[in-house]
Amino acid sequence: MDLGSAEEILGEMAWEAVRLEAYLKLSEMIIFPGILFLILLGFFYEWVDRKFYARLQNRYGPLHTGPGGLFQPFADFVKLLAKEDIEPEAVDKHAFRAMPIILLALPLMAAMYVPITEIGGAIASFEGDLVFIVFILTMYAVSVFLAAWSSTNPFSILGGSRAVIQLLGFEIPLALVLFTPAIKAKTLSINGITLWQVQNLPFMLLQPIGFTVALICFLAELEKVPFDIPEAKTEIVAGWQTEFSGRKLALIRLSADVEMVLAASLITAIFLAGPSGPWFIPPFIWFLIKTTAVILIFSNLRTLFARFRIDQMVGGSWKYLLPLALIQVALVEVLP
Repeated sequence: MDLGSAEEILGEMAWEAVRLEAYLKLSEMIIFPGILFLILLGFFYEWVDRKFYARLQNRYGPLHTGPGGLFQPFADFVKLLAKEDIEPEAVDKHAFRAMPIILLALPLMAAMYVPITEIGGAIASFEGDLVFIVFILTMYAVSVFLAAWSSTNPFSILGGSRAVIQLLGFEIPLALVLFTPAIKAKTLSINGITLWQVQNLPFMLLQPIGFTVALICFLAELEKVPFDIPEAKTEIVAGWQTEFSGRKLALIRLSADVEMVLAASLITAIFLAGPSGPWFIPPFIWFLIKTTAVILIFSNLRTLFARFRIDQMVGGSWKYLLPLALIQVALVEVLP
């Protein structure tokens, strides 16, 4: 074999290795732990939330579709896909059609930066990805308002205005308590924050104030009771979702499920040391255990409180959550 043939073979082998790595990365992004897995996990967490919330209220919750009603969220999604997609004449058609897709794409993209299957093993990661995720959460609030505005329905616009006021009101304390672990770990990478906790202690123990504020803020971000005034059905029909139906409403409901996965995953990564745990249990199982525990905490909070008015929510954020978040930042700067 001459030198030229050997170089060609080595070149082909290098290209095959590059292709294989690209295929593996693509499968991670699309299948596991990427888009398809996040969507299925969203359906599962919706079932956990609905089932546990119902039992706390002495109800059964989902029951018949699948074992214990496990497939009910997926059945609801398919049912909405099959329903008629009504589009009022007065809507801004381009924005009205694009917003459900954008609302689903934003949490899916953000979840790529959270370690799920192994410690420090997010699909995508860079120094500063925590800032990027906070930006995406803000863009989600803006997209909700644009979805309402494109509907040109007074109930939708009122619900969208409430939603953006609520979400932006909770963004500042949420950003502060998400950045306090970053200050302590001296990194703005979620992978880096997770690795710091593995080597030291979870931030839930070191920063309990920040952990509590993050739970409350994410509950408001998800627009769940007691922060569901943007969708108060007794006064503004379905809020900013009023004019959406069929496939569009299915995508919006799915985006809410994926956003719930993102919220639980972020709290797990930043305050609960991510997928780390005893060596005899795989990291991925620990991720599921911790995120499920966060979902159950959300369900408990939903049961304990009745709906707040919009002024109570925004006022409570500025009067209580923001000072607590600032106290947590000050404690991180003062304590060793």
